[in-house]
Amino acid sequence: MAKSDPNRILRLLPLVAGSLGGILLVINRSLTIELTSTQSRSDALGIFLSALLILVGLIWQQVQPRSPEVVELLGKEGFELEATLPDNLKIELAWLSHLLLTNTVTKVIIFYYQGKVLMRRGIFPEQKEVNPGAILKRVLEKQKPVYLVDLKVYPGRIEFDYLPENTQGIICQPVGSEGVLILGANAPRSYTKKDETWIEGIADKLAETLFTYEQF
Repeated sequence: MAKSDPNRILRLLPLVAGSLGGILLVINRSLTIELTSTQSRSDALGIFLSALLILVGLIWQQVQPRSPEVVELLGKEGFELEATLPDNLKIELAWLSHLLLTNTVTKVIIFYYQGKVLMRRGIFPEQKEVNPGAILKRVLEKQKPVYLVDLKVYPGRIEFDYLPENTQGIICQPVGSEGVLILGANAPRSYTKKDETWIEGIADKLAETLFTYEQF
C-alpha cells in the first residue's frame, strides 16, 4: 500500500489560507452598507496578502519535491548465501549487504556471479533462479550500471521475476566482468547520485575481494 505524501498539507496551506481570506474579504465588502476610506485601504491590503499567499502556494507546488510513493514489497524477508563460499567471503557479503540495506533505500539485494546466485538478502519472492534478460546481459557486456528509476514503466521489467513483483526501482551494478549486484527499492526515483557513486565503490571493493580469492 502506498504511503501518503507527508508534505501535502503543508504545500496546500498557503493556497487554502489565501483563497479563504479572499473569499471572506469579498463577503465582508458585499455586506458593507457604507464604505469608508479606511476600509477600502484595509480591503486592498487584504486582497494583496491573499493573492501573495496563493502565489506562494502555487510556487510551493512546483519547487517542493514530493516524496516518492513507498510500497510494502511482496515477499519474505531473509538472508541466503551460497553454502560453498569461503567464510571470509561470506563475511564480506554480509557486511556490504548490511551497509546497503541500512544506508540506502535498498530493500532487496541479489548477487549474481558466474551464472549463480551467491547471495539474496532483504525481501524476495520464492523464485530464486536468475535467468539474465536483455538488461542484465547488457550490464555484463558493457560493464556499465543500469538504473531503472521507475520499474513499472519499463517493458523489460518482466525479466526481474526473482525480485518482488512490486519493486519500484532497480540498480544493476556490475561487479568485475562476471558479476552483478541487483538492488531493488520500494519507491521510484529514490536513489540519489551519491547513492549510485557509493554503490559503485562497494561493487569495486567486492570485485577486488573476488579477484584475490581467484588467485589462490
